[in-house]
Amino acid sequence: MNGVRTTSGQKIEPFGDKFRKLPKRALKRVGVIDVGSNSIRLVVFDGAARSPAYFYNEKVMAGLGQDMARTGRLNPKGIERGFSALVRFAALGRSMDIEPLTCVATAAVREAEDGPAFQARVEKETGLKMWVIDGQEEARLSAQGVLLGWPDAKGLVCDIGGNSMELAEVADGKVGRRVTSPLGPFRLQQVPPEKLRDHIAGILQKLAAEMGTDHDRIYLVGGSWRAIARLDMERSGYPMTVLHEYRMTPDAVSQTVDWIGGHDLNTLRGMVGISNSRIELVPLAAQVLSQLIEVFSPGELAVSSYGIREGLLYEHMSDTLRRRDPLIEAARFNEKQMSRLPGFGKKLYHFLLPLFPDLPPERDRLVRAACLLHDTAWRAHPDYRAEACFDNVTHANMAALSHPERIFLGLALLHRYKNNRAQAQMAPLFKLLDENQILNAEILGKAMRFGAMFAIDDPADAASLHPRPGVLELRLTATGRQLMGEVAQSRFLSLCKSMGVECQVT
Repeated sequence: MNGVRTTSGQKIEPFGDKFRKLPKRALKRVGVIDVGSNSIRLVVFDGAARSPAYFYNEKVMAGLGQDMARTGRLNPKGIERGFSALVRFAALGRSMDIEPLTCVATAAVREAEDGPAFQARVEKETGLKMWVIDGQEEARLSAQGVLLGWPDAKGLVCDIGGNSMELAEVADGKVGRRVTSPLGPFRLQQVPPEKLRDHIAGILQKLAAEMGTDHDRIYLVGGSWRAIARLDMERSGYPMTVLHEYRMTPDAVSQTVDWIGGHDLNTLRGMVGISNSRIELVPLAAQVLSQLIEVFSPGELAVSSYGIREGLLYEHMSDTLRRRDPLIEAARFNEKQMSRLPGFGKKLYHFLLPLFPDLPPERDRLVRAACLLHDTAWRAHPDYRAEACFDNVTHANMAALSHPERIFLGLALLHRYKNNRAQAQMAPLFKLLDENQILNAEILGKAMRFGAMFAIDDPADAASLHPRPGVLELRLTATGRQLMGEVAQSRFLSLCKSMGVECQVT
């Protein structure tokens, strides 16, 4: 976009060229302020650049865009709440010495008659440079947020805000076609109920003509979609409440939309703790989602907690950094910050590798991550260390990790500290894995539990593992014979038992 002007006469400058690219692992602390139609949020990312580590996260439901479709202007109360939030966020940015601190405004500010005046006031009185972006740029940044979380994402990104809904195509690590629409719930509040379905359908048909309907997966971005997904979890009795990478079938969504329609909003809010300002938009968003499925016919819908803010973080990254695995980067960062022997995880991985020959890439990365994380909960009380490991992984802000993969990784780390999982409080989550996956997680955990007994400079200096049909042979060096005490021997026997093989020590 080259100097686009909005209906309010506001000039929108090119945005994507404003950021310097930083080399791999060079990002330290990056701040983003997202000024949306409903909420204004400050997020500060810290540490592991490729996988977002949330150093600070604060949101104010200002409601800037409420009633804008009727009045053409920003909501007066929203202006004051929003300005107060931005004064605070600017002060926080200065106190945390954040460089860069990027402030981006979307549909409400770009389309309101008094949007330029609000922008000028903010810039004059807070010192924040507010970038007002158009709908296509908003779609691109949201799609980049999805790519940050899913490097191999392929499908259609659908980002719903208060006053607009954007679509963007993603594949091969790139953002393709993109389009914006007036399908935000605030705008739909102004449509007569009897005309609402036809109004939504007409817009969606135009979007389908532009974007095509051959997308097998739709990635859902935005607070209203997340609220619907949380209600879907409640309806279906899903054992986790982590929204990122939560998957839904079109049939499940249709059932949940009907289920939402059968409950009053106060009841729904009490079930899942969604705020009043968010829950009141859910019925309209649910109607859009229901018709979105009818028109685009996806095979699956996946919820993304990453959107425009993470897309701005992605904007700073070099292509080299973007190609790195977010899970492995996060695990490396955690090991560096929290383990007793940073760097041992890589050596442990190579020590255990003979136990896991010919692993497919998707399983190999889980083994790598587990080894990097195997000692990051050592500060927890010994009685709760196994549970702490499991909880840390299953609820962590880790990207590129499906829910079953979270449970697999958590279960492996549980067995790193504990031989059995009987009476485990997290047992209901195990149903996301099949019996073979549960056994493989147990074997990996017990292998790490044994390998940690050789936590010297390199376990390969002490021993090597040689699996054969029906036998696991452990070959010890002179150093290994000194380290192979009673506890190590017991852990080796436990590993062999889980593998269903005989032990042999030479």
